[in-house]
Amino acid sequence: MDFNNSLHFLPLGGSGEIGMNLNLYCCNGKWLMVDCGISFADERAPGIDLIVPDASWIAERRADLLAIVVTHAHEDHVGAVARMWRQFQCPVYTSPFTAQILHNKLVEEGLEDDVIVNIVSPGSSVQIGDFHLDFVDLTHSIPEMQALMITTPHGKVLHSGDWKLDPDPVVGPESNMGKMGDISNDVLAMICDSTNVFKSGTSGSEGDVQASLDRLLGTLKQGRVAITTFASNIARLKTISAIAEKHQRHVVLVGRSLHRMTEAAKKSGYLNDIPPFLNEKDLGYLPRESVLLLCTGSQGEVRGAMARIARNDHQNVRLEKGDTVIFSSKVIPGNEKSLYALHNQLTENGVNVITEADEFVHVSGHPAKSELEQMYKTVQPKIAIPVHGEARHLKAHCELALSLGVSQAVEIKNGDVLKLAPGEAFIVGTVPSGRFAVDVGGMTPMDGDFLSTRRRMIFNGAANALIIINEAGQITEDPVINLRGVVDVDLFPDLQADLKKEILARHYEMSKPNRLRDDEVAETARRSIRKVFRKLAGRRPITDVHVVRIEEDV
Repeated sequence: MDFNNSLHFLPLGGSGEIGMNLNLYCCNGKWLMVDCGISFADERAPGIDLIVPDASWIAERRADLLAIVVTHAHEDHVGAVARMWRQFQCPVYTSPFTAQILHNKLVEEGLEDDVIVNIVSPGSSVQIGDFHLDFVDLTHSIPEMQALMITTPHGKVLHSGDWKLDPDPVVGPESNMGKMGDISNDVLAMICDSTNVFKSGTSGSEGDVQASLDRLLGTLKQGRVAITTFASNIARLKTISAIAEKHQRHVVLVGRSLHRMTEAAKKSGYLNDIPPFLNEKDLGYLPRESVLLLCTGSQGEVRGAMARIARNDHQNVRLEKGDTVIFSSKVIPGNEKSLYALHNQLTENGVNVITEADEFVHVSGHPAKSELEQMYKTVQPKIAIPVHGEARHLKAHCELALSLGVSQAVEIKNGDVLKLAPGEAFIVGTVPSGRFAVDVGGMTPMDGDFLSTRRRMIFNGAANALIIINEAGQITEDPVINLRGVVDVDLFPDLQADLKKEILARHYEMSKPNRLRDDEVAETARRSIRKVFRKLAGRRPITDVHVVRIEEDV
């Protein structure tokens, strides 16, 4: 593929999925990365917490990578920068609040003195090679979300980032649609958030959530009240502080990520006009009806504060019968099972549980249809390129864009290379893409042998066998077979005998030369064990066979 004298777009994360954003723009052979985020693992990656995009393709071309620009401080946009920066070794550009969050991550990786972080004031502009970037304030569920109008010799591209149009965001300015309109003359393409494309109307305002939570808290006169929400939602934290003060409750932070986020917010000029948050160790001195706990764990995370409180194994916090927990957050797809289990545990403990299904306690940070329509009418791009969504989101977004008069809409997947200019936009090829699991010692491919074996062990169990054989190829002792998680052996009293019988039968069907080869003996025994379990339970356990060949006394 020829990247000279042209403009290209290449997503390596975030297209065809929600989360883990990594986008690349190429102008005249030089590359600009926009965002580099993480995703959180599910049951497909047992024992793994974090997933990062496979950026090996651009890492091999880092001599032509000019910079990383981060639109905002959510983990799926900034979370992998520090973990992966050694692959890129280029400067970073971002806003003050995001820079503060990133600094903490760089410290954890020991990179705070190595990475050049250029702090860009919200709403300002920078020139990076042939890329001129205008930063535009858009509201989101975190401060300083910056859309990027990227102007190049081959045309303009708007990279929306995550956004909404909130008339009362509580923290930070409203979306600057005036500036967006002023700089949106002759826009070639818009790369745009698709998360809420199926939702009619608007996403709702943080100010309206504040009014609803205020009314709700006014009805809760007895006992402790705990609210769990996303730690990064600084506006929600300010909302909770304001209504707690009104109802004469002290806000107690419970969870390390809340402390980190509030500290970063205050260093960036936010949350300095509210009463100080209290530490959980102060709880013992406060009447229960004067406490409002602000907790992590809104998605049912096992190690989150709310899950530990529900299990009664939190060091400092206890909830009793008659207390109330408000889940001021949405249910992220994939988290339903753990979150509903947490709701049930709290309910069994006698705690009142309130969610967004019961009361108006949360609004999304992503644009619904009416907001998308307004953005398209303002920007009027020639090409629509939906990202930040699953395949069905991208398809629906393309249909919406075309219905609004956009000339061309492109459904793009991670790894697709889209030529934007000159000429008509089309996908010119693909590059390697994928996902890596962050494990002890580094990163391992999600589709590699390591995780594949771990998944198979979980669903099929494991079997180990020891075969003792003499120099003539005869098995001299009963095979020793150990099973882990394959079947409940107490239910199959004849299982060991059946396994040994099958191993012996298949062994003596082998030719004599093969019985003298340890690898052939082991493979035949392995197939024998798997055959028994395939017939018995339809399972294929991970099976290892060790062969010990002994010398007989003369």
